[in-house]
Amino acid sequence: MRYKKIIELLPACALLSLLSSANGACSSGQASNKQEKVVVTDTITAFALPTIPTMLNTPELRADYLARHYWDNVNFTDTNYIHHPEVTEQAWVNFIDILRLVPASTGDTALKTLFAQAEKEKKCYMYLTSLADKYLYDPNSPMRNEELYISVLDAMLKSSVMDDTEKIRPKARRELAQKNRVGTKALDFTYTLANGQQGNLYNIKAPYTLLFINNPGCHACGETIEALKHSPSIHQATAQSRMKILSIYPDADLAEWRRHLSDFPVEWINGYDKKQTIEQNNLYDLKAIPTLYLLDKNKTVLLKDVTTKEIEEYLQNIQ
Repeated sequence: MRYKKIIELLPACALLSLLSSANGACSSGQASNKQEKVVVTDTITAFALPTIPTMLNTPELRADYLARHYWDNVNFTDTNYIHHPEVTEQAWVNFIDILRLVPASTGDTALKTLFAQAEKEKKCYMYLTSLADKYLYDPNSPMRNEELYISVLDAMLKSSVMDDTEKIRPKARRELAQKNRVGTKALDFTYTLANGQQGNLYNIKAPYTLLFINNPGCHACGETIEALKHSPSIHQATAQSRMKILSIYPDADLAEWRRHLSDFPVEWINGYDKKQTIEQNNLYDLKAIPTLYLLDKNKTVLLKDVTTKEIEEYLQNIQ
């Protein structure tokens, strides 16, 4: 599910210097002044970052200011930016990296401010929505982030430059993103075991439930199965009955599912969605298979659509 970044990031030193004190170690003050002069004269060949006030002398304050004012020097009426992805797309990637360093509320404000500014020119606005789709929504993007994408969708649905037809897709995506969101109750469903017995998600009794929606036979699913089987922290949690794993097959080809039953440990709950309720009712977002959800004892979502490594880190931190 996680692949190489679509575009290379700026050197870490270049980004971190903006968040450190004014006398950063990555470049001298003289070099910085020269660079600013170039940026001012040609905003299409270089991205003009905002000047962070010197009074903001902690990385947290500087990151907060940079997130909120990142696009201040961009003229969104200039459609030439669309034709320079080496400038604007790189700027977008670095912007998203900065949003990972600030509180969620700041990220939400920063994104909504950006899209409000971009409404000056619809071509620029739609270009930004395409970048959001590519980096925050696409299942193959290593920067995929549903919470940030929700902020973008909210901005799109309130936009005055998009018509009702153009808002159909973001509306559907927003409704799906709201389901099984971190902090909310996971949607319940019935599963069927190989012997015909049935159960449902909410009847699984354990401090934690790992919901593993997969399609046996797919390469990524096989890799995830092996990663889960060989994870020390996950094995320990299941052995101590602190966590149960529910593997669910959402599709209709039962012959394919039965061919792979031996791939799964016997201690897992391995079932299928007999009536295909998950898919037909869009209970869970299945644009990326496999997908992992970690739930607490009340079936509240703790982690949504994460990697095995993220599950391991969470379990290690609560031990």
